[in-house]
Amino acid sequence: MKTPEIWPQDDGQPVSCVEKLKVLEENWQEVQDVLRDAFEDAVLMGVSEQVMRDRLADLVTALVSPRQGSSA
Repeated sequence: MKTPEIWPQDDGQPVSCVEKLKVLEENWQEVQDVLRDAFEDAVLMGVSEQVMRDRLADLVTALVSPRQGSSA
C-alpha cells in the first residue's frame, strides 16, 4: 500500500511540516513491513487469513490515544 499523500489533522488541514511528513512516511513503511511479516508468518503457520486480518484490525481499533483526556 502506498504511503498516503495527505495526513489530515483534527481540523481537516493537512500536516505540512516536511520533517513530520518524513517521520509519518517512515512510520507507515515500518508498520506495513511488520504487519506484513506477522500476517505472512501466521498464515504460513496455519492461522486463517480472515482471523488474522480481524485480529490485526482489532489491534488497531484498541490503540489508546496518547493525548491526555482525549476521547479518541
